[in-house]
Amino acid sequence: MEISNDFLTCSILLAFALINPFGGVQGSIGVNYGTLANNLPQAEVVAHFLLHNTIINRVRLFDVNPDTLRAFAHTGIEISINVPNDQIPDLTKLSFAQQWINSHVVPYIPATNIVRILVGNEVLSTANRLLIGSLVPAMQNLHTALVGMSLERRIKVSTPHSLGLLSSSSPPSTGKFRKGYDTVILKPLLSFLRATNSPFMINPYPFFGCSADTLDYALFRSNSGVLDENTQLRYTNMLDGQLDAIFSAMKLLGFADVDIVIAETGWPSKGDEGQTGVDVESAAQYNANLIKHVTSGLGTPLMPNRTFETYIFALFNENLKPGPIGERNFGLFEHDMTPVYDVGILRSKSKTSLPTNPSPRPDIISVSPSPSPSSAKATKQWCIPKSGVDPEALQQNIDYVCGLGMDCGAIQAGGSCFLPNTLEAHAAYAMNTYYQAMGSYPYDCDFKQTATVTSIDPSKVFQLLILARK
Repeated sequence: MEISNDFLTCSILLAFALINPFGGVQGSIGVNYGTLANNLPQAEVVAHFLLHNTIINRVRLFDVNPDTLRAFAHTGIEISINVPNDQIPDLTKLSFAQQWINSHVVPYIPATNIVRILVGNEVLSTANRLLIGSLVPAMQNLHTALVGMSLERRIKVSTPHSLGLLSSSSPPSTGKFRKGYDTVILKPLLSFLRATNSPFMINPYPFFGCSADTLDYALFRSNSGVLDENTQLRYTNMLDGQLDAIFSAMKLLGFADVDIVIAETGWPSKGDEGQTGVDVESAAQYNANLIKHVTSGLGTPLMPNRTFETYIFALFNENLKPGPIGERNFGLFEHDMTPVYDVGILRSKSKTSLPTNPSPRPDIISVSPSPSPSSAKATKQWCIPKSGVDPEALQQNIDYVCGLGMDCGAIQAGGSCFLPNTLEAHAAYAMNTYYQAMGSYPYDCDFKQTATVTSIDPSKVFQLLILARK
């Protein structure tokens, strides 16, 4: 049977999706990018450094500074922006929520990859009745505004919480939310998150919960562990216990299916005299072990076989933060972008300037210029879906690409690539169209980790697939 070129091209893309060996979604590591300092580099320099010198692919901002949002344009880095606590009551009016989206989101997308709006920070810990009562309505209005602009699939709405919202956390199986907040605030909030496919975000800090006796437990070091007598599960690190306490509280309300994201966690490298475990070595151990643990796929005792999207606090040491010395020394990097210590987030070309042992002041890492697409690869490359990707995610990828105004006529009914009429084939076409149009950089083939780049000759792959099916 003679096969048309159009059908061959489209089927080749489907062949990639079927045989692609890379499957599953891995845990992602992000950073909190705070700016309470008077000596930090310009946002453009920071964005360039993160893209080309680190493996960081997600950034949480604490504001909506226009210069910062523009700085991350065309990097592909996923950006979470923050609504200040004092604006939450205003967002209970839909018109204000619509105006907020029009002012702080619409001008920057899709060039800047804004994926999440965080409404306030640790609002339930403020004890401010107006803020607490306005939180869920504000989140609902922002989502409604996003729906009105067809942005609700691309951008999700959530809010980070401290562990203070728990009335019980030890042992982890007894975790429960504080009375008064559990059914009145958190149950409607979790219902909203479930309905919008948004995560429950938490700020766990083993640093604040440890003592000299539990330091090894907090730092993921070798220790005898802690037994939860209710479940007979043993915990070998404090973070797992904190996460499982949150999970238990969510399960008690009937929301065990809502994803958990670690919005903040970290460890200071310097502090007040006499503080236990506050030094460069401890900070390096915590964050390095944290990254290894949350991306391992081991999960926690109550949430096995899971990875966790995690944001380290913080990107920089910030010299204007109030409070004790430690508050100004949570950064992975100094103001001049020299690493305070190495936790494995630097790309190999950057590690050559790092000393063998952690040091507060290693040599400055140079920021190399962005490679051109032609020099970045010598052969033709294609962007294709990973195997086993959720169909909803593939549909979101199609909607995103076609929503940008790119030509998707070929995969519409009657189009040259409509057949084979499968979600995988159509997604492959759309994703590769975007990848090629944007310059074929690796970050243009991410799609929330549902895609991968290949340089295998498509025609040969297709021929092998046809032979295998005979």
